[in-house]
Amino acid sequence: MSIEKNVQTVKDFFAAMGRGDKQGLLALSAEDIEWIIPGKDWPLAGTHRGHAGLKAFLQKGSETVETSTEPSEYVAQGNRVLVVGVAKGKIKATNKTFDDDWVFAITVRNGKVANIREYIDTQALARASEMDAGTNPSKPISHETIRKVS
Repeated sequence: MSIEKNVQTVKDFFAAMGRGDKQGLLALSAEDIEWIIPGKDWPLAGTHRGHAGLKAFLQKGSETVETSTEPSEYVAQGNRVLVVGVAKGKIKATNKTFDDDWVFAITVRNGKVANIREYIDTQALARASEMDAGTNPSKPISHETIRKVS
């Protein structure tokens, strides 16, 4: 495929993402797509593989994050397209907002997105995902905190 067609595939992918078009994203993705999001302490970090992994990732994303993603630059060579942009959003569980400058390194194979590696502000996303003291039901309240409140 030509560089221009690869860039167009990636632009179409981001347009589908912006519309929340899950079927469009699947149609633009290779069956063995791999989407890597580095980091920990926030729900979307990890490696998501195949259409099943992509569907689960998109579902989890819609349940946990409200975001708008704005690509601003596309740089391409061969089958690789780097996309530079910014995302603004909110983590639903904490109601905390984030601003995230990012770069996606995307590989296009046979007209489909085959690999995505995100380079993102994982600290901004982890901070927005942090529960305030005493609000995280999965973390027990310490005895020291209970004594201070009693």
